Amino acid sequence: MKPSLFVKTLGISCLLILTVSTSAWTVEEKKQTAPPPPVEVTASEVEVTKLVDQTEVVGTVEAVQQARIAAKVSGTISEMPIVLGSRVKKGDLLVKIAAEEISARVLQAQAQLEQARRNLEREKKLLAKNASTRETVKSMQDIYAVARAAYREARSMLRYTTITAPFTGVVTRKIASVGDLATPGTPLLQLENSDRLQVVAAIPEALVLAIKLGDTLPISIPAPKLELTGTVAEIAPAADKVTRTSPVKFDIPTAPGLRTGQFARVRLPAGATRTMFVPVSAVVPFGQMDKVFVVENNIARLRLVRTGMQKGNQLEILAGLEPGDLVVTDNNRHLVDGAPLILRK
Repeated sequence: MKPSLFVKTLGISCLLILTVSTSAWTVEEKKQTAPPPPVEVTASEVEVTKLVDQTEVVGTVEAVQQARIAAKVSGTISEMPIVLGSRVKKGDLLVKIAAEEISARVLQAQAQLEQARRNLEREKKLLAKNASTRETVKSMQDIYAVARAAYREARSMLRYTTITAPFTGVVTRKIASVGDLATPGTPLLQLENSDRLQVVAAIPEALVLAIKLGDTLPISIPAPKLELTGTVAEIAPAADKVTRTSPVKFDIPTAPGLRTGQFARVRLPAGATRTMFVPVSAVVPFGQMDKVFVVENNIARLRLVRTGMQKGNQLEILAGLEPGDLVVTDNNRHLVDGAPLILRK
């Protein structure tokens, strides 16, 4: 082969190889830069919700109707036909006190009353025969009235030696026993009506102004694992100057396992904040963070977000979104930033 011919042939070969390589690169580039197919998704608008903040205060379950039974007279307890936990009806005997001096006083007052009555009757008969004066009869009438009042007082004191139940209830405390000395004002037992219960809580003065009579608040009682709704029944008009709290009573419904003295938690409103919520399905885990895809002109745009609490099927968004943003709620696990979207109706 001649040298000139060889050179020409070699040049043609190089040109062919270069041409083929360039064509292959162009095809590959076109494959890589080809837009991905549209993805069908469902979108939801970011909602701004008013969220009520709550704070907890502790309380105690108490009976609405309760009484500390004490004696009005001094004496030795002779009968006490009840034990701790006894259920009694209104009028049932609780305590019998032996007080002989009161019985003697009743007999003495009764005798004085009978004597005053006889003297009055005698003077009236003498007055009818003009053997007495009206002034004497009037004095006998006064003496009779005093004697009758003394007799009634003694009878009342005697009735105080028998203590009966003021209402139907349960004996929750038994302090004294038969043979003990009962003195006026000293509690002997405690009676409670367990049919109606309430929670009593000391509410801080900064929070008590936010509640009013008739409000309903959630109350939890851990021991019987109960979640109840309490109704504000009473609010103290003044705050304690030491604790800066006001006692508030909440009526609660009866439920199995409820007992007086149990620990309770009352949740009170402590203000309100506005926050954003999106469906839980809109948030996709992204390493140590969370991501959400926002629809902009039918294009998916990735946003990193900071989430808060979950409320049902809604998740709180603390940062990363704006109210009114349209977020993808399904088919978003493998979605990429910039992908075209087709929104389902």
